[in-house]
Amino acid sequence: AAVNGPGSVVISGAAAAVTAIAERMRRDGRRVRRLAVSHAFHSPLMDAMIDEFGTVAAGLDLGKPVIPIISNVTGQLAGDDFASVAYWKRHVREAVRFADSVRSAHSAGASRFLEVGPNSGLTASIEECLADTPVLTMSALRKDRPEPETLSKAVAQGFVAGMDVEWRSALGNAHLVELPTYAFERRRFWISGDGAPADAAGLGLAASEH
Repeated sequence: AAVNGPGSVVISGAAAAVTAIAERMRRDGRRVRRLAVSHAFHSPLMDAMIDEFGTVAAGLDLGKPVIPIISNVTGQLAGDDFASVAYWKRHVREAVRFADSVRSAHSAGASRFLEVGPNSGLTASIEECLADTPVLTMSALRKDRPEPETLSKAVAQGFVAGMDVEWRSALGNAHLVELPTYAFERRRFWISGDGAPADAAGLGLAASEH
């Protein structure tokens, strides 16, 4: 159903087949976790609803991307077919090529990744895909952590890494003020000497006793 990273895949389909694969993986020492989902998305079990899904999608206003979007169907930049019913039918049925999408984004110059979602599950996959590359990953939300604190931390991480932040939007109703600048006069206050040995008496002070 999905290839999220070099060592992270999702298997989807009939329960018996998926369970058999999971048990074999466990015997081979792999970590296996069952996902809490309502349907076997991206598997043959979706075939029965594809046509009805297409009918519903045809009633929507599907627009072409106005900003670059990488398709998880192809792992490349989305084309004009992104606004077609056929594309979204493929999205329901075919595997999610998230790892390819991450690599594609990085090859296009992306070095900072912000996960916008209810948890941080894909952040680890991004780090796994680009393990040998210095990238910054941020998660807007994390499970069992305060939302304002988590989002603020993500914004701060991005800002420190050089990302532009619209602070008036980020801080809500906060009142921003311009800090005054300093009139640096560039005057030295270090005592200068000619390099000759001197003791504290030469500075007008009593000689030290220790």
